[in-house]
Amino acid sequence: MHLRHCFAFANADFMFRFEHPYYLYALELIPLLGVFFYFMQQARRRARQRFGNTALVQQLMPQASRYKHATKFWLLVLGLIFLIVGWANPQWGTKRETIKRKGIDVFIALDVSNSMLAEDIAPSRLERAKKFAEDLIEKLRGERIGFILFAGNAYLQVPLTIDYAALNIFIKSAHPDLMPTQGTSINAAIAQADRWFPMENKRHKVLVIISDGESHEEGALAKAEEARKNGLLIFTIGAGTSEGGFIPDYSSGRLDFKRDERNEPVRTRLDETTLRQVAAKGEGAYFNLTADTEPVLKALDQRIQVLEKQEFEQRAFSEFESYFQYFLGLALLILVIEFLMSYSKNRYLADKDLFRIQE
Repeated sequence: MHLRHCFAFANADFMFRFEHPYYLYALELIPLLGVFFYFMQQARRRARQRFGNTALVQQLMPQASRYKHATKFWLLVLGLIFLIVGWANPQWGTKRETIKRKGIDVFIALDVSNSMLAEDIAPSRLERAKKFAEDLIEKLRGERIGFILFAGNAYLQVPLTIDYAALNIFIKSAHPDLMPTQGTSINAAIAQADRWFPMENKRHKVLVIISDGESHEEGALAKAEEARKNGLLIFTIGAGTSEGGFIPDYSSGRLDFKRDERNEPVRTRLDETTLRQVAAKGEGAYFNLTADTEPVLKALDQRIQVLEKQEFEQRAFSEFESYFQYFLGLALLILVIEFLMSYSKNRYLADKDLFRIQE
């Protein structure tokens, strides 16, 4: 069971959770401290026995407390527990709500093959595509959006969500180095999207493929046609120019270009034909990622918004309030008390045995 599930519970009125539950693993150190303290106590007792008779040694140290070592240790442990719990940041949220809303499910599939590093459109195909994806998310706010990366294969990065901040984080970090195999498998991107749409959704799902279209695998058109039968509408966005450009290569520590077996620089060109055909099979439309992306965003948004929207329930909690400061405050107070506490007897309790049973 995931740690977050272990430390969260909810009902209709409130929810408790730890914002950073993985910090609670530090609590596993507490038993180790207990074992360490036990052996230290044993070592201290043996040292006193080597020094001389136990009763005599006790008389020679009248101010030495029998209980301060244990008291200071348990204060230290308690302070550390409060410190760790505060570090994990306990939070309370209230008023869980079930909201009914209508929308379209949209997956954005971004090509991160090496050819997307070409700079025939500034600053590069990939950077322009990432900026377009971010702008598209902003345009489609209110819809559930997911994110897929593809090259030689396709991988789900973010499932359908309305957490647009998380989507933007994954988009910004997209790079060919994340992919174990290179190529441009558009059919894998379509298959991945079709797999992750809800099974009950047959008419309200859209896939937006952003690519240079240089597919090195067969089957993209057949896969697009099959997905359309499952209700998936496919739009394609072309990144690049028909003149093309070279693929930068910095592996040698300086700027060079990808080269073929004849040591000639590889020129990559936008394959609009493939992208148009995929969009046609998916009954969507093809758009070119030109310098001015606003018309493309507007046209794409208009095509998506005319689709019939599905109704779905969304459960939401109000914002969580953090209470880490109380735990950190208690931890600091306890640790200060432990630091200031001496190992000698309290002068008011020096002649009293607090653990002796009164007869």
